Amino acid sequence: MTQESRLRYFERIEEKVRELPWYVGEYIDKRKRKLSPASLLNYCHDYLIFFDWIVSEELFNGKRQDIPLKLLEKLTRQQVEDFLSFLEFKLANSPLTVNRKLSSLKSLFHYLQNIAETSELEPYLKRNVMAKVELNKIKEDQETLANRMEGKILRGDEYEHFREFVAHEYGILHQDNVKMNNFHLKNRERDTAIISLILGSGLRLSEIVGLDISDIDFQKYTARVMRKGNKEQYVYFSEQAMLDLKEYLAIRSERYELDKTLRALFVAAPMGPKGTTRRLTARSVEKLVEKYAKAFGKPALSVHKLRHSFATRYQMENNDIPKLRRQLGHSSVQTTMIYTHLTNTELEDAVKKMDRH
Repeated sequence: MTQESRLRYFERIEEKVRELPWYVGEYIDKRKRKLSPASLLNYCHDYLIFFDWIVSEELFNGKRQDIPLKLLEKLTRQQVEDFLSFLEFKLANSPLTVNRKLSSLKSLFHYLQNIAETSELEPYLKRNVMAKVELNKIKEDQETLANRMEGKILRGDEYEHFREFVAHEYGILHQDNVKMNNFHLKNRERDTAIISLILGSGLRLSEIVGLDISDIDFQKYTARVMRKGNKEQYVYFSEQAMLDLKEYLAIRSERYELDKTLRALFVAAPMGPKGTTRRLTARSVEKLVEKYAKAFGKPALSVHKLRHSFATRYQMENNDIPKLRRQLGHSSVQTTMIYTHLTNTELEDAVKKMDRH
C-alpha cells in the first residue's frame, strides 16, 4: 500500500472519528502506530454501531458524539448482553463477528480504564463493564473448521478450471445475452487477473484492492502489501498470475479511459456524469467473485475461500507451514495449521488409489 493509499484510508477514518465521541477519537489516534488503516476503519464502524445502539435504546438523549464517559461507566452487564443480542439477532452477525465487535469494545474500554488519564491523573473510567463480559465460546477445533471449509474451496483440477471459466467460458455461457457478454468482454482481463492473483498468492481482499501498479515487482514476481498490524511485506505470486496481470495491464489505460495520475492497479469503468474512473472497491471484487462462482456451480466460493484454496494447494505441494504462514501474513502459526487438516483428504485418496493397484 502506497503512502497515497494510506492517506485515503486515514481520510475515511477521520470522517468516521468526527461522528464519534471525543474519547474514541483519542483512542483511535493512539492506535495508529500499531494497527493497519483497514483495522482502524473496522474499529470505527464497530463503535458507530455501538453508540448508535445506545441512542436508539434511549440510554442517552442526544447526539452520538455527545455520549459522555460517565454513561459508559454506568452501563450494566445486562445492557451489554442486550447489545450483543442485537448484533446476533437483529443484525444477523455470526458468533465470530460478534466476538470481533466485542473485542473492539474491550480494547476501547481497556484504554479508557487503564491507559488514558485526566489532568488530575485519574483514569477516564473507574469501572469497566466490558471486562465482565466474555467472548462467545466457539467450540470448533481446526479439523472441524477444515471439514466445514472443504466443500467451499477449489480442489484439484477446479483450481485451473475456475480461472479458465472467468477468462473465457463465462462469456461463452452468456453469449446470447448481449449485455452480460459485452460486460464480460470489457472486464475479463481485469477479472481474470484478480482471480489469478488471489489463487496465485493468497492475498487478502483488502490487500488486493489496495494495490497500486508500483507495488508490483515484475522481475521478482512479488507484490508489496500492508499486512495486519501495519507491517509492510513483499508477497510472492505465481507465474500464471504474472501473465494474467501483464495481459490486463496491456489494455488497462485505454480500456478504462484512465487519467495518467491514477495508480490503482485494479480499476472500475467510468461512472457518473463526469465519467470518473476509480479504484475498484472491496465490495465490487466480492460481487464479481460471487457472480463467477455462482455461474461456475460453486456459489459458496468467496474471495476468502479463494485465499483458502491457494493455501490448501500450497501446503499440498510444499508441506511447509512456516513459509505458508509468512505468505498468508498470519500472526499465529495455529491459524496456518488448519491447512494440514485440509490436506488429509488428498492423503486419504492417495492411499485408496494405491489399494486399487
